[in-house]
Amino acid sequence: QVQLVESGGGSVQAGGSLRLSCVVSRRSYAVGWFRRAPGKEREFVGIIPWGGGEIYYADFVEGRFTISMDSAQNTVYLQMNSLKPEDTAEYYCALGRYYSRSFYSTRPSGSDYGMDYWGKGTLVTVSS
Repeated sequence: QVQLVESGGGSVQAGGSLRLSCVVSRRSYAVGWFRRAPGKEREFVGIIPWGGGEIYYADFVEGRFTISMDSAQNTVYLQMNSLKPEDTAEYYCALGRYYSRSFYSTRPSGSDYGMDYWGKGTLVTVSS
């Protein structure tokens, strides 16, 4: 059974930073980060291909977030800097296929974005 476990969420003031971790039990094409804010649909944050390649980010990231990978530890990270109150959300990592940049930017909110397995999420709260 494939498992993904997120950690690192918490409460931070606007302008602060957090690093989320996602440990996966099995490698696949790519690991993505997604989030769901209160009252909103799930949206794409970014994705990293497991074997190397371009990392894609959602437009709202605006250079504030960085996704990285420690292959030896089967762990993917989401470093979030300059956090804003609107970044408050449950953050999820997921395992699945790797598509083009336009695929992720045109998927409707709430879709599965081509991912097969999902973690349970970690909550990030940013206060003003």
